[in-house]
Amino acid sequence: MKSYQFLIFFSIVTLVYSAVNYYIYQRAMQAVPVEANYRLWFRWGFILLALTYFAGRILERYYLSIFTDVLTWVGSFWLAVMLYGFLIVLLVDIVRVAHHFTGFLPEFLQTAQAKANMLYISMIGIAVILIAGYINAISPKTNNLTIDIDKKAAGLKELNIAMASDIHMGTLVGPRRVGKLVEALNKIQPDIILLAGDIVDEDLAPVIRQNLGESLKKLNAPLGIYGITGNHEFIGGAEQAVKYLEDHGITMLRDSVIKISDAFYVAGREDRAKGGFSGKNRKEIREILQGIDLSKPVILLDHQPYDLHLAAEAGVDLQLSGHTHHGQLWPLNFITRAIYELSTGYLKKGNAHFYVSTGFGGWGPPVRTGHRPEVVNIRLRFR
Repeated sequence: MKSYQFLIFFSIVTLVYSAVNYYIYQRAMQAVPVEANYRLWFRWGFILLALTYFAGRILERYYLSIFTDVLTWVGSFWLAVMLYGFLIVLLVDIVRVAHHFTGFLPEFLQTAQAKANMLYISMIGIAVILIAGYINAISPKTNNLTIDIDKKAAGLKELNIAMASDIHMGTLVGPRRVGKLVEALNKIQPDIILLAGDIVDEDLAPVIRQNLGESLKKLNAPLGIYGITGNHEFIGGAEQAVKYLEDHGITMLRDSVIKISDAFYVAGREDRAKGGFSGKNRKEIREILQGIDLSKPVILLDHQPYDLHLAAEAGVDLQLSGHTHHGQLWPLNFITRAIYELSTGYLKKGNAHFYVSTGFGGWGPPVRTGHRPEVVNIRLRFR
């Protein structure tokens, strides 16, 4: 990404982040009793917590340590606090505006003590959401799906696929969770393992420090392990991430296609973020598939599930994607549903089948609300 584009992007993110925190802070301080002996501690505690995410992310690029890990963990949880704090404050302000015009609130809900009680209840509620959401985020499930492909595959009757996306290996997804991923994928006893992008969470340094690639070497599939880049590989440096993954047993498909056992094809697209980071556009699907035998089954890995009709028109039989996290935090799933034709799950479009995974890891807060992380077991049955 060009330096001026990054500067604009970073400025916008910082402005939004600061504005949301300031809005929550102002409303929270109005609810803290003036005579409360913890008022000063609340003020500085809020400010320090709001700074932790940026501090952790910036410092870990220069020096990784337990200190930067703590900052990143605390700051990541703070992102979830921001979301739910913002929603609560916004709801309270909507009620206040309605009361201003209608006067429907009883007197006992308008006292200073009522405001303080609302603050305490909100803090407890957010804490419960964080705890439950974290437990949910580290408890992946295996989704099972059977799909019939009306093509012959050189005598192969069935293909057992283990698929995962959005692992986001790094500071927050470390040895324990990557080990759980490997265990879940191997338990499927797959013929082939497919990883649909965002395998690495931006900076490669935490991955190297924790030697997470050694766990990937334990993945076992007789027909191979294949992956593609996601937007986070490009954010952190795609070339270094791809080399690391290939050094640890994953064949990375970068706008390329491979024929397997003379029975079917697996194609992989570069992420659509490539143009913004490298100045070079990725190939179109038809260009990638040019010259292959479309009478054989074609599986496409494309991290971001945009323009599904193009894959169907190009002759793809099954496309596997991720990226959406299905919003990760409720109610953001309503936004991803509005943006993407398929935010999560299965869809058939023409003769093509599509599956978008909620992902195994997550971006930002290690919290999921409304749905669980997953690995996917897809059984393809051929004619």
